[in-house]
Amino acid sequence: MNIEILYEDDYILCVSKPNNVVVHHAHHSRNVADEASLLQLVNQQCGLKTFPIHRLDRKTSGIILLAKKSEYVANFQALFTNNEIQKTYFGIVRGHAPETKIIDTPVKGRDANVHKDAETHLSTKKTVIVDIPVKPYDSSRYSLVELLPKTGRLHQLRIHMNKISHPLIGDPKYGDKNHNMMFAEKFNCENLFLHAHSLGFVHPHSNEKLTIIADFSDDWKKIFNEFNW
Repeated sequence: MNIEILYEDDYILCVSKPNNVVVHHAHHSRNVADEASLLQLVNQQCGLKTFPIHRLDRKTSGIILLAKKSEYVANFQALFTNNEIQKTYFGIVRGHAPETKIIDTPVKGRDANVHKDAETHLSTKKTVIVDIPVKPYDSSRYSLVELLPKTGRLHQLRIHMNKISHPLIGDPKYGDKNHNMMFAEKFNCENLFLHAHSLGFVHPHSNEKLTIIADFSDDWKKIFNEFNW
């Protein structure tokens, strides 16, 4: 598996993570022998040990920053902590989503008993009605949404889209199994349609203003073509 490199300098390597690749294995993970993590794939491809600056779910595709040395991580993580980085995601969701909406439902943290503040700004870019029945309706409706997370909670975007009754297509946990099944059967697309599209920030070492973009994968391009988006 080839990992696309989007940007590189003396401090960071920015890559596009494919769907269904874990960033790094947890200690004592049962999957270590079965699959390569993103960090392992980058090491095999570039001969470089890297350190993750932030997280992406296994099932989410798109842009992720990796530090070339562990001592560089903190300065870049501060951009996320201080909300000094513009994160833009795209999703394909069930139904016709609102034109714009701020979703601020609290989200459970890694400690499942504690809810934490979370905020996502949504704007709908495209909608479609598809002449394919999905129970209980004779046709199906979808939206292409831009999602700007203002916080970084675990599964935040997936949970927030479910909360407003527009779950992400291909989400096995928070999604709609009937629509997921239709995408798999009609379009041969089983991946989660959530993509970390771009990051905008001022480089903490060079003070250069950067906007880095990760292109959509073939699954996305297939659906864009099917829906005339």
